[in-house]
Amino acid sequence: MHILRLHWHMKRKNRNFFTIFAPVFLLLTMVLFDTHNHSQFSFDGKRASVETSARSAMQKGLGGIVFTDHCDFFVPEMKARSEGTVKEVFDIAHQQEEIDRVQRLIDKNGGFRILKGIEIGMHENHHEDISRILSENRFDQITASVHYLDGIDPFYGGYYEGKDWKYAYGHYLETIFKEMKWLKDFDVLGHYDYIVRYAPYDVTSIKYKDFSDILDEIFKHLIHNGKALEINTKSYREHNGRKVTPDYDTLMRYRELGGEIICFGSDSHEPERVGDNFSLHAQMMKAYGFRWSAHFHLRKLVQLPL
Repeated sequence: MHILRLHWHMKRKNRNFFTIFAPVFLLLTMVLFDTHNHSQFSFDGKRASVETSARSAMQKGLGGIVFTDHCDFFVPEMKARSEGTVKEVFDIAHQQEEIDRVQRLIDKNGGFRILKGIEIGMHENHHEDISRILSENRFDQITASVHYLDGIDPFYGGYYEGKDWKYAYGHYLETIFKEMKWLKDFDVLGHYDYIVRYAPYDVTSIKYKDFSDILDEIFKHLIHNGKALEINTKSYREHNGRKVTPDYDTLMRYRELGGEIICFGSDSHEPERVGDNFSLHAQMMKAYGFRWSAHFHLRKLVQLPL
């Protein structure tokens, strides 16, 4: 794939120009894929569709989009009190047929890629179901995530009751590590800091200094097995009056250990959120020394220069 590169020299007096327009230049000089998106096939994706989100990605200058619709076999009973318990497993064949249709419709030449993914919800009670659905279907990318733990959906806040921030965050990280070691068959670890989004605490990051041991275990496992770490930009939007921030030391430790495979995912549920704040976070990761953005095609790693 041809990469357009722009070079310019700037004097100190022109740095404000760069600060203002850097995101625009970044989109022109980088080819980024949004590797985490939900469509009408996700239980909570009714505000989006494969076609509208793909068109949004094209309009924003992305190189492609991956649809990782939800597949959680475990759904907490407590969700029924708030929204009703619904099946959170999607029709894979129908989703993939729709992706093929939209690919033909909007870009017959394949210069813009629409890729077939799944966000598999890891849970200890459903290992057999998870193994079956992954082995019976073909995907471009498998993203592995944890949404529910202790029989609770943290989105509604009940998970945090009676816990201090360190236990609440640490227990989530321990659960991720335990489940990803079991699963093995995945490409991307999704939103490792998801648990911070909806928390009531003043601590708004998964900081390396607080969770160094378990973060090292997670990162070493990803690196040794060629898996990607997702930079989930939805986590860094405001939630309940709080704004989660990525921790510099956490990301630098991943790189220090040899981690180079990073994906950018908006976790979009609406077309307008596709590619959300990618320029900002791509610029940040490049400043941290990361050289590549990643996505997966037919389960094979593709890396493009930042």
